[in-house]
Amino acid sequence: MLKKILHVLIIMLLFVSAPVFIKAQVHNPIINADVPDISMLRVGDTYYMSSTTMHMSPGIPIMKSMDLINWKIVSYAYDTLANMDELNLKNGKSTYGRGSWASSLRYHNGIFYVSTFAQTTGKTHVYSTKDIERGPWTAVSFKPALHDHSLFFDDDGKVYMITGSGRLRLVELNDDVTGIKPGGIDSVIIENASLPSGTNGGLSAEGSQLFKIKGKYYLFNITWPRGGMRTVVIHRADKITGPYEGRVGLQDLGVAQGGLVDTPEGTWYAYLFRDFGSVGRVPYLVPVKWEDGWPILGDEGKVPETLKLPASRGLIPGIVAPDEFSRKKGDQPLPLVWQWNHNPDAALWSVNARKGFLRLKTGNVVSDFLMARNSLTQRTIGPVCSASASLDISHMEDGDFAGLGLLQKNYGLAGVKAEGKSKSIVMVNAGTGKPVEVQKIPLNQQIIYFKADCDFRDKKDVADFYYSLDGNSWISLGNQLHMAYTIPHFMGYRFALFNYATKAAGGWVDFDFFHINDQINANK
Repeated sequence: MLKKILHVLIIMLLFVSAPVFIKAQVHNPIINADVPDISMLRVGDTYYMSSTTMHMSPGIPIMKSMDLINWKIVSYAYDTLANMDELNLKNGKSTYGRGSWASSLRYHNGIFYVSTFAQTTGKTHVYSTKDIERGPWTAVSFKPALHDHSLFFDDDGKVYMITGSGRLRLVELNDDVTGIKPGGIDSVIIENASLPSGTNGGLSAEGSQLFKIKGKYYLFNITWPRGGMRTVVIHRADKITGPYEGRVGLQDLGVAQGGLVDTPEGTWYAYLFRDFGSVGRVPYLVPVKWEDGWPILGDEGKVPETLKLPASRGLIPGIVAPDEFSRKKGDQPLPLVWQWNHNPDAALWSVNARKGFLRLKTGNVVSDFLMARNSLTQRTIGPVCSASASLDISHMEDGDFAGLGLLQKNYGLAGVKAEGKSKSIVMVNAGTGKPVEVQKIPLNQQIIYFKADCDFRDKKDVADFYYSLDGNSWISLGNQLHMAYTIPHFMGYRFALFNYATKAAGGWVDFDFFHINDQINANK
């Protein structure tokens, strides 16, 4: 009898302890995809996070989580940042690597605010809503573009932005957050915010995020000492105007830029990100404890590999997702996982023209994929991922090029080129910085399938393309793309469905599906 009781107790202990074991296996990064410049807050038991997607449209994605690990895109702050040639890919202009940058997400008196700035427009943009998941959003903008600012609502009702690089300014805003307050505070609060890291050159302290905790002000910045690594610098003060005292908050693995968030139970974390090769800049969570009024980041100064948080269910379908392009009545035309490369032309795409298909029409003549309007994108994800698409090329015109691409400056394309009355399967490799057509195969059917496999393990950063004539048997296409995270684009690689004209506008293709998964299929 005693043996039976002990057996039951052992089983009960295993079940009780199992969740703790599972929690300890959550790995950093918490999102292995390009989600940089994150700003995070908690309202009740719900977490929200904004991020940078620069030249993409819609912009400033808003993500939601109940546990800090599993995130889902629930909204965007804007559909269109501005209507101008650079954002519309018109007249030979583009805004790669610019558009809207680091956002600041705040909640004040029942209203959500997210602010950003854009070199492209030369303005600071502020978006607000009572319903962060469903909107609508109210937009205001004003000059100048306050670089890497932190929006902050103080307890006395005053509103500020801290902005700058190295030399940080405190700028007071109107109470309704519509512009800089005439006669308000506008002064330098930290002359050289990089000093605690001992930096001499390199990246000056920027990416400000300001918090008020137990009556003290805490300012987070990133700096990058020459010859060193990305570093978290923290300053604190008793008054928002200073004086501020600073110290290094974290210097490990280059994990930096972000701020603080707490759980309903009172556990603190720093949310930060890391440059992680061609997949992009990926978010990390770092545990925080408090000592002598300072947040102490990491486990003995190190970024932990695992976290005691709920298990990750993966990035599909919250961050990326497959799409059959079938829409029921009341469905939004495109799920939120999709973003256009620059502003789209609404007249040139449709999910209604042919039921169950995405139609992309050509509207202007361009010579290069990077200037093609209406390329529809989703993030790649690590450590490996694969995406495939099917398209009907029946209505392509002479000079059209359509298919599945990997978007960055050094892009790769698998598609169909129409030349006169003939069509060919083509792979273009721009891994060297210049596009090269590396393979061309005659095509004599109207339905074609393409696939791209990405391998980001250990920053291998390579991609392989395939085509299929039946959707089952895959054939290698072209050569391997060596992906590179380039500063001109400042973004991780994205899968892209594209169609553009090089001779005359008017043709179209119909995409039947887009499939994405977090494995590379061994059966090619």
